[in-house]
Amino acid sequence: MFVPRHYREPDGSWMSDLIQDNPLALAVTNGGDDGPFATHLPIIPAHGTVIDWSDSPNGTVLLGHLNRANPHWHALRTGEVILLVFTGPHGYVSPAVYDVTPAAPTWNFTSVHVHGVIEKVDSLEETLEVVRATARTFESSFGSGWDQSESVDYFRSIVSGVGAFRVTVTGAEGMFKLSQEQPPEVRERVKRSFSQRACSRHRETAELMGRLPQKGQTKGQAEEWHDASHKP
Repeated sequence: MFVPRHYREPDGSWMSDLIQDNPLALAVTNGGDDGPFATHLPIIPAHGTVIDWSDSPNGTVLLGHLNRANPHWHALRTGEVILLVFTGPHGYVSPAVYDVTPAAPTWNFTSVHVHGVIEKVDSLEETLEVVRATARTFESSFGSGWDQSESVDYFRSIVSGVGAFRVTVTGAEGMFKLSQEQPPEVRERVKRSFSQRACSRHRETAELMGRLPQKGQTKGQAEEWHDASHKP
């Protein structure tokens, strides 16, 4: 992914936060003569860990699963590379918001591209655990406390149709295009216009814009803002 200097993430924690808040990835692999395959699927960290890429993403193990009837599953090969594309908050920016002329429209967006090596899971018991771990992770983050214990037998009855895999991360890059190239007053107008929209996607984009370090703000001050904004 081409990431202009203006739009590089301030640190790796931006990428790990985006992945955990937006865990539905587009998984892309080379399909050989059939061309590339792309499948939308949920991704979680292995071992119930929290993704922390404040240092380096390399070596992180991620888990995913898809329908075995999907030709993409049959095309996956252990040892081959995979690209996982995660998309975060985004929104159209109208030149009218800038209140300057001349101006051009654009689209603010956030995305993380993760590269890794695939390992297909062969065991049904391990596949079942990937499915259960995925349900636990998302119920904890996005659900309402559903207890899966009474559904384990149902999980077992359908797990033969599930294909699970691991990805060992070999690299990642983040694109956080949030009007950084604009003067502070213009960027503030864009942020304010997003924050006033009814669409939650625009409001989330505004929140990320507010997280960007401002001129004169130290890295420590930016980290304090980040810690405070992510408290439950």
